[in-house]
Amino acid sequence: MKSSKKLKADLHIHTGEDPEDKIEYTAKELIDEAWRQKFDVLAITNHNLITYDDYLKKYASDKGILLIPGIELKIEGKHVILLNVNNVEKEIRTVEELEYYKNENSLIIAPHPYFPMFASLKAKLDQYIHIFNAIEYTHFYFKRINFNKKAERKARKYNLPLLGVSDAHHLHQFGLTYSLIDAEKAPEAIIKAIKKNKIEIVTRPMKFNWFNVILSLKHMITQISFQKRGPKK
Repeated sequence: MKSSKKLKADLHIHTGEDPEDKIEYTAKELIDEAWRQKFDVLAITNHNLITYDDYLKKYASDKGILLIPGIELKIEGKHVILLNVNNVEKEIRTVEELEYYKNENSLIIAPHPYFPMFASLKAKLDQYIHIFNAIEYTHFYFKRINFNKKAERKARKYNLPLLGVSDAHHLHQFGLTYSLIDAEKAPEAIIKAIKKNKIEIVTRPMKFNWFNVILSLKHMITQISFQKRGPKK
């Protein structure tokens, strides 16, 4: 049966379980906030870690939220989002090797591809464009500074869907940018709808103030530090 409304979804979010970043809220606290904001679908995409189990799935379901397993992998030093997989069975050394996980029920997303950070895909998006199912439009931008613009152009060029996400590392970032997806409330149906570009992006720019600028710089410094030292123990 077709959903009577579009599903409010955010498919790129980090939580306190993330092995790379220091984040102040847990997966349960994120789900609570998503319930408060009337989200229908979430994917927790921690760095190199799938934060998903039967307990979290049920906790979300009891609040009317579908939780889709996901992960943000670092491959060739670049970030890639992989959705609707319960585990990563083998070490992935190149973006090309993601082909192993590419099927009708999975989704491979190019996250923040042109943001000024080492882990952004940049030229590798063109190199591996055949691997990706969607390109990301992320929340962290200002009215006059928006690194999503090039991602928009690439999505048009390659006829790929653009998916609105928060990539939240702080709860106040969650809900600034998200997607409305025209699909039934089931993982495979949602992924199929995304691939068919049945998406509406809802977004608003961040306020340009010192707090948000410092957050941006802090995130980029974290990425540089992680590049040198590896994940936290």
